[in-house]
Amino acid sequence: MADAPRSYAQVLRLPDVSNLLIAACLSRLAGRTFTLAIVLYVLGAFRSPELAGWVSFASMVPGMLASPLAGALLDRVGTARAIVIDMVAGTALLAALLALHVVQAVSPPLLLVLVALYSLTSPLSAAGIRTLIARLVPAPARDCANALDTGSYALVDVLGPVLAGLLFGFAGPGATFLVIAALYGAAALSLVALVRRPAAGPATGRIGSLSGEALAGLVYVVRHRTLRGLAVSYSLYQVSFGILLVAVPVFVMRALGDQAMADSVVGVLWALSGVAGSLGALYAGHVQAAGRERLFIAAGALATAVAIYPVCAHFGLAGMAVGLIVVGLLTGPVDVGVLTLRQSRTDPAWLGRALAISMSLNTCGLPIGAALGGMLAGHSLGLTFAVAGAASIIAAVAAFGLVPKHEPPPSHQCG
Repeated sequence: MADAPRSYAQVLRLPDVSNLLIAACLSRLAGRTFTLAIVLYVLGAFRSPELAGWVSFASMVPGMLASPLAGALLDRVGTARAIVIDMVAGTALLAALLALHVVQAVSPPLLLVLVALYSLTSPLSAAGIRTLIARLVPAPARDCANALDTGSYALVDVLGPVLAGLLFGFAGPGATFLVIAALYGAAALSLVALVRRPAAGPATGRIGSLSGEALAGLVYVVRHRTLRGLAVSYSLYQVSFGILLVAVPVFVMRALGDQAMADSVVGVLWALSGVAGSLGALYAGHVQAAGRERLFIAAGALATAVAIYPVCAHFGLAGMAVGLIVVGLLTGPVDVGVLTLRQSRTDPAWLGRALAISMSLNTCGLPIGAALGGMLAGHSLGLTFAVAGAASIIAAVAAFGLVPKHEPPPSHQCG
C-alpha cells in the first residue's frame, strides 16, 4: 500500500471523507451547543439547579445504556443510514421542544422525556462516525483521519459553549433550539451521498434478533483483550477530566473571589485547552502513531498526571493555564492512539457494535470523576488535583499492563 494517502490533504480527497467530517463537525457542534443550552433553559424557565442536574443526566445516561442496541443497529441497517436516523431524530426532537416552548407547554416531566429520547439515539452518530472512518479510510491513513476527527472534537468543545451562550443571551431559547435543529439537518444532508455506498452499508452475515446481536456485541467487547484493556485505561483517564470539570472552577473562584470574572476565566482556560487539544491531535496524526499506539496512550497519560499535579495545583492561575494547555495538547495523541488501536484490532464485521459499546464504557469515567471531584473539592483542592493526577498514572499503567502488544486473530465468533 505504498500509494496509500498519508497526508491530511490526501485523506480529505478520499471519496466521501470530507462529507463525513463535515457531518461530524456539524452534529457535534449541535450536540455540544445543546448540552449547555438545555441547562440554561432549565435554569431560566424553572429556576431549579436540581432539575438542571437531572436533565443533564437524562441527556447522557440513556444513550450509554442503549449503546449495545445502537451498535447492533449500526451493523444491521448500515452505518451511514443509522447516523442519518440519529440526526433526523435530533432535528425532530428539537423541533418538538421548540414548538412546546412557543406555546408554553414545557413541563419538567415532558422535558425529561424529550431529553432522554434525544440521548437514546446519540450512540448511532458517536460510534457510527468512527466506524465509517475505519471503513472509508485505508489503514495506513487512519492516523491522519482520526487526528482530523479528534481535532474537530476539540474545536467543537470551544465553539459549542460560545455559540450556546451567545444565542441564548442575545436571541433567546427559541432561536437557540432552531439553530441546533438546523445544524442537525445540515449534518444529515451531508451524508446523503454516503447512504448508498457499500462500505457504509450493513455488515454481512448478521442474522438473529436485534437484542441477540446487541448481547453478542457486548460479549465480543468483554472477551476482546484490546477493547477490554482500552475500556479500563481510558475510563481511568477520563476520571481525571471529570475531576477537573469541578476542580478548575472551584480553584479559579477561590483565587479571584469574583463570580462573574471567575466564570469568564474558566471559559477562557477551557477554550485554550480545547485549541491545544486540536493542535495535539493534528501533530499525532502527522507523526503516524501506527504501531506505537500503546506508547502514545501511556506516555500521554503519564505526562497529563504531571500537568495536573503539581503544575495545575501549586503554581496559581498561571500554572493552571499552563497545565490545562499541556493537558489539552496531550489529549490529542492519547485519543488518536485509542481510536487507531480500537479500529485496527476490531473485526470489521463487528465494528458498529464494538465501537458503540466500547465508547460508552470509555466515557463512564467522566461522570464518576465529576462526582468524586465534587466530594473532594470541598475538603482539599490539593488532594483533589492529586487524585486526578493519580487516575492518569493508573491509566498509563493499565494501558501497558492490560492492552496487549498484538491482538491475535479471533478464533471464534461471539454471535
